[in-house]
Amino acid sequence: MARTAVRGRLSWQIATVDDVVVETARVRTIVLGVADWPGHRAGQHLDVRLTAEDGYRAEREYSIASAPGEPVAITVELLDDGEVSPYLTEELRAGDELELRGPVGGYFVWDVEHGGPLLLVAGGSGIVPLRAMLRHRRRSESNVPARLLYSSRRIEDVIYRAELDELADGVEVAYALTREQPFGWTGHTGRIDAALLEEVAWPADEAPLAFVCGPTSFVEAVADGLVTLGYAPDRVKTERFGATGI
Repeated sequence: MARTAVRGRLSWQIATVDDVVVETARVRTIVLGVADWPGHRAGQHLDVRLTAEDGYRAEREYSIASAPGEPVAITVELLDDGEVSPYLTEELRAGDELELRGPVGGYFVWDVEHGGPLLLVAGGSGIVPLRAMLRHRRRSESNVPARLLYSSRRIEDVIYRAELDELADGVEVAYALTREQPFGWTGHTGRIDAALLEEVAWPADEAPLAFVCGPTSFVEAVADGLVTLGYAPDRVKTERFGATGI
């Protein structure tokens, strides 16, 4: 993916953990206090570095979960074979410190002047940067219409569910549950395919701007499906990561 920020020009700095919010059984949002934060755009990410007592260091990228102007936050999913996520989701507490560097990225970002209509498609924890965009839209009092299509394994795995369920004022939210559905579920089931995209996505003749984030195979399938529907390839922005089993 295209990245416009150059890490060599960014410095590591210490951030203080202000809060750790439980999102799901395996996901936490970490709210950070950063004294010299330069500000960020909706969709950017940052680097986190952990240093062990023996000097071993591990670095990971995390999308910024907060809108510009809000306290910096990241949302982290526990990975069973993870090197960093177990510490961030299970051990980190308010008052602890982290090393971070950012913000990074200039391709997968949405600013109000970019307009819309917006189509946001998320798979699993790919919702994180899209949440930042929706929050930015609300804080800036934008009237750009937006639709979110969010694929998750089960309803209990939907990150930010309470917040997403309360969205209104020109934002439509649709869930697609791939593995289990609660009793009486009337929403979408199974993986996002061409038929579901055709049903939910804005018509191509409205020149929508799409952001797709999730595991690599998910992103590729959705992006290809949107282009097949007539979306301009340069208006389908993608961000991808390793598979999480959605």
